[in-house]
Parts: sequence; structure tokens; C-alpha cells
Amino acid sequence: MTGRQAEGMAGRGGTRPGIGGAPADIGRCQLLSLAAFAVAGAGALVIGALLLLPVGVGFLLLPPAATALRRMSDRYRDWAARWTGTVISPPRPLPPRPTPPDGGPAGRHRRALALLGDAGFWHDLRWAWAEPWTGALLAAVPLALVEYGIFGAAVQPFVWRLLGDGNWYAFVLVDSTPSMLGALALGLGFTAAGLRLAPVVLRLHARWSGRLLAAPYTTELVRRIEHLAGSRADVLDVQAAELRRIERDLHDGAQARLVSLGMTLDEATRLLDHDPPAARALLHEVRATAQRALQDLRDLVHGVLPPVLADRGLGDAVRSLALDSHLDVHVEAALHGRLPAPVESAGYFAVAELLANAAKHSGAPEVRIRLSHTDGLLRVTVADEGRGGADPDGSGLRGLRRRLEPFDGSFVLHTPRGGPTTATLEIPCASSSQKTSSSSGTG
Repeated sequence: MTGRQAEGMAGRGGTRPGIGGAPADIGRCQLLSLAAFAVAGAGALVIGALLLLPVGVGFLLLPPAATALRRMSDRYRDWAARWTGTVISPPRPLPPRPTPPDGGPAGRHRRALALLGDAGFWHDLRWAWAEPWTGALLAAVPLALVEYGIFGAAVQPFVWRLLGDGNWYAFVLVDSTPSMLGALALGLGFTAAGLRLAPVVLRLHARWSGRLLAAPYTTELVRRIEHLAGSRADVLDVQAAELRRIERDLHDGAQARLVSLGMTLDEATRLLDHDPPAARALLHEVRATAQRALQDLRDLVHGVLPPVLADRGLGDAVRSLALDSHLDVHVEAALHGRLPAPVESAGYFAVAELLANAAKHSGAPEVRIRLSHTDGLLRVTVADEGRGGADPDGSGLRGLRRRLEPFDGSFVLHTPRGGPTTATLEIPCASSSQKTSSSSGTG
């Protein structure tokens, strides 16, 4: 699984990072600070099991300790995705528990040895050693600011007379009403700073956790190879299905009409000498059949590569789709230059599929489409205010994902029941303007 696909999966889960605002972020910082004790405990269990390996007891203790540590690291990966939208690719699963025939001491011994050779296990252990001293302390900064600020703003005004001489709040000696008011203002400032800093700290913590918890490079490389192999197979399947569709459309459409046209011409030729009016009527029929065959060929070409897409680019092609739709479709295109033809084709047919779904199932009167290309990424958003509740595993959307996979693209669908529905697809690519600027810079 690539990082971009993981983002798509996180988006399909319907989770919106950062829900709850600053107070919720303070609670999350508190949770991270407290969870560090559990991380340290799980890491200590693993270290203890490793130290006991020479006496044999470690082979029995290491698998459950490693499993507990993996549960904690998975929990942190889930928190990073849900709270900040930072997706941390997980390592491969730990070696499984031996099946009953191999569940004796020999099986446990082999499993412990497999754990010692697992790169993900050592990544988890490295993280468990570093998290209490780095991540937990980082998460405690906004929490300490808020708690200290609340003490100055909510406690000092009522207890400063009882504390007597030497009552310092930060750098303010609270021994009079003006200094108490200064401590109150300073406490409010600390509280505001902690609330403002909490989401920033959560993002930094997620980024730091990603450096320690991300899957090893070899695991990512294997996943990439597996993804490319699967994408190549999907591309071949899609191409074969497209060829079958073209062959079927030619056979049932233009080819059948051309055969009929030839037979009608033969009949008109026979009638030309002794029944000219009948031959003339047949020739009119031939002309109509030829026009229908030509229209069939145009429709077939339009289904393979729409002329407006080849001539005018993705933005105008999507506007053409909007004009043909019975819905009120608003298109906003911020594309600079042309994109690669395969990317434009994939984006065009993806929008066509989403528009068709909206027309059939959403019940929305209007649809908004936004196209943009920034930082080498084509982003297409199709949104409607319909009834929602679309099936993300439907055949149409499943085919759309298969169309994007060869480009390492992602598709995110947010469609709660009752609406609204927002579909976002992203395809990495470079525009013609970027290629021109890069080539001129090289020269």
C-alpha cells in the first residue's frame, strides 16, 4: 500500500482530522502524555524479555510483549490519522501465533526468532524508547501552559493574599492588587498560548511519530512492487475490456449498418433499370443508413477519446459534460497548461462517472466541480447537496478506482446519509507549463 493510497483509505473512513477545536486538542495532548507511561511499560516488557532470552524464559515472554507494543504503536498511528490527517504506513504484521500442531516450545522458539528478525518490531522498540522522552514531553508543553495559565487566571485572584510574601507567578511578584491583575492577564495569555499551540504540537508529534513508526524501507519497497504488479494487471484487464467493448460496438453498430447498406445498394442496383422510383427510395434509405453508421462511429470515437478533450483539454471537456447534463453543474477550473493525455482521459471519464451517479442517485438539483493542479497534483472535487449514502464499493466507483490506480492516484468519497456528498480524486502529474519552465531552467 502506497502512502497516497493510505491517504485515500483514511479519507474513505469518513474521519475529519482536528474535530473538536482547541479544547479537544488539549485533551489529546493530555492523552498522549498519559499514554507515554503505557508505551514505556510495553517497551520495558520487551527489553525484559530480550534480557531473559539467554535463560530461555525470554522466548516465552517476547511474543506477548511484542504484541502489546504493536498494539500501542497501532493506537498512535490511528491517533495521528484521526487527529491530524497524518497517515503513518504500518509495518507488516508480526509473525503469527503457531497453530496447534506447532504450538509447543519449538513453535514459540521459532516465533521469537522470527520476531528478532522482523524490522517492524525493532522500529516499534526504537519508538517505545524515544516516545516518553520526546513525544510525551512535546505534548506536555501546551498542557502545562494551559494548566499554569488557569492557575494564574482562576486561582491567583482568590488566594494571593493567603499565600503571603514570596508568591511569584512566573516573573510577577503577586503582593498587591495591581500585581494580581498582572498575574491574571499573564495567566490568560498562557492559557491562550497553550490553546493556540495545541494543534501545532499535535501535528509536530504526528510528524515525529511518523519518522519513528513508519514501515521500514524494505517493506515499503515490497508493497510498491506488489502495487505496481497489481496495477499492471488491472491496466491489462481494463485494456482488454475496452477492446471487447469497441469490438462489440463496431459489430453491433457501424458494422451491421454497413452490411445493411451494402445489401440495400445491391437491391437498388437491381431495381434501377425496371423500377427507378423504388431504386430511388432505396438510395434514400442507404443515405440514412450511412448517416446512422457515421454517427455510431462518432459515438464510438467519443467514448474512446472525446474530440473536445483532445483539442481543448480537460477543463473545456468537463464544461462540455456540464452542458450535456440535465443538472445545474458549476465548473471551476484552475489548470495552467495541458496535462498528459492519459491523465486528462482518466480525469474526464472519472468526472463523467461521478456526474452520472449524481444524476441517477443523489437527487441534488446542482453539482459543483472544481479542477486544480498544484504541486504536481491534479485534484478534482465533485460535490452535491443530495441525499448521500452512496455505496463506496459499487461497481461504478470500483471501476473509477481501478482507472486511477495505474497513475498512483487516490479517490476519497465522503457521503454521509442525508448528504452532502463530496468526491475527491488526486492524480500525480506535471502540466505542460511546468515542463516548459523546468526545461527552460535546465537550459
